[in-house]
Formats: sequence, structure tokens, C-alpha cells
Amino acid sequence: ISLKLESSFKNVGMVADIGFGKRAEDFSFNDDKTRLAIKQLYISYAPAEWLKFTMGSYSTHVGYELVDAYANRNYSMSYMFSYGPFFHTGVKAELTFGSHSFMVGVFNPTDFKSATWGGIKFIGAQYGFAPSSVPFKFYLNYIGGRDTYQTSNDQLDAVITYQLTPKFGLGYNGTYSMYKNGVNTNWYGSALYLNYDPVESLGFTLRGEYFGDKDNIKVYTDKLEYPEGGNIFALTLSAQYKVGGFTLIPEVRFDSGSKDVFFDKNDAPKSSSANVLLAAIYKF
Repeated sequence: ISLKLESSFKNVGMVADIGFGKRAEDFSFNDDKTRLAIKQLYISYAPAEWLKFTMGSYSTHVGYELVDAYANRNYSMSYMFSYGPFFHTGVKAELTFGSHSFMVGVFNPTDFKSATWGGIKFIGAQYGFAPSSVPFKFYLNYIGGRDTYQTSNDQLDAVITYQLTPKFGLGYNGTYSMYKNGVNTNWYGSALYLNYDPVESLGFTLRGEYFGDKDNIKVYTDKLEYPEGGNIFALTLSAQYKVGGFTLIPEVRFDSGSKDVFFDKNDAPKSSSANVLLAAIYKF
């Protein structure tokens, strides 16, 4: 369950976004382990039409997918999104000049709402290009700094969307995350989204994702068992059927790894996994 409250007066705005449940807890994993989480809490001030300042805690600018289930076409999340970042806490400035937009901010370590580690801050930035004459959007994102383990982390991320026809659209997300703490390591991912909406109440999305983890950072963390790391290819097909405020999402997903990182019902390791789910979402 999510409850989002928004209010504005002249050029000042406020957002309070609270979540309850397993999904909200997973996205606020650094907070106390409670099913009630503050997803977003911030105020904004726009002294001019082309400039806005925001202070508080807000969803990340990195990635194609979003924290709220109703805002995504697939219900299950990509590997790139599942490994974050999810939100940032700090201050940012957003500038818009026609088709071009810019953002720069200073944040606490990624996914921490509070930080007591002096001098440890992250820098975030975004460049966006969205011409009004073409249904095309491009975003280049950056987040980087030293985390609470004194490890330097820099992540570059690109998001592209293009609406080919009123019924068919494309989306792409590519991410490259680099770490440095004595040695240089990285993980990376690339995903393509094919969206088709034959009628207003029905849509289909096919997501294909490749996730590389050769340095044992995210999926293949056991260096003894997987000394060369590995990769995963995931294919997800989701349908969205909308009836009033309800959205039903039947989904089929197949994941295949280069090594045995999945398990069958008897806990025996295997290299692939197939899943079927049915999600129901109500938004008002």
C-alpha cells in the first residue's frame, strides 16, 4: 500500500509518499526493518519557470523502471533496477531550457535517508533531451561518491524511449557501475522494452535484459564457487488489462544464468528459472 500526498502554494511544493508492505521494505532496506517506510519526503521551490530546487528524500533519477508498481509495465523488476539505486536524500537543482533539461545534486550515500559519516557525499547529475516535435526522450544519468565502506562507486546510466506509432513504443536502459577500493571492479546491464497497446484497456510489454557480473559484485557473490563471475539473461512478458482503477498484470518470466545460481523445489542448483505470476493493482 502506498499513500502519496502532494500540496503546492504558488512556487512552493511538498510531497509526502509513504509505503507499507514487503515491496516498500525492500526499497528502504537501510532503514529499520519495518513494513512501513517513507518512500519520499521533500519540498521544492521554483523561483523561475526554468529553475527548481528540491530538498529532502526522493526517488532516484537513475534507470528506466520506478519504485511504484503502477508506474511500470512489467510487475517484476529488472536486475539493473533491483540492485539500485532506489532513492537519494539531499538537495538538487533542475534546469529546463526548451527541449533540454539538466539536474545536479548533492546526496547522502545512496539509499540512506540519514548519514552521520562526515564528508561522505554523492554527486548526482542528469541531462535530458525531449523535443516536442518528435515522440523521443533521452536521459543520461550519473551518480557517484564514496559509500559507507569507503568504496568509491560511479554509475553511468542511459534511458531512451521512442513512440514509433500510437500503439507501439520502444524503451532502452543501459547501466555501467564501477567500484574502486584497492581494486577496480564493475557490473553492467542492458535492457530493451517492447510496448504494444492494441486498445486503450490492454497492453503488452516484452523485456529482454542482459546482466553482467564478472567481478562477483551482485549475483555471483561467491568467488570460490564462481571465480570468473557470470552473467544472466532474463526475458519477461507482461500484459496489462485495465478496468477502471484496477490493473491486472499476468506475467511470464524466464531467467537463464551462465552458472547455477537458481534452485529447484528440492533446493538443487540449476542454471535457469521460469516463473508465472498474476498481479492486481488498484490506484485512485
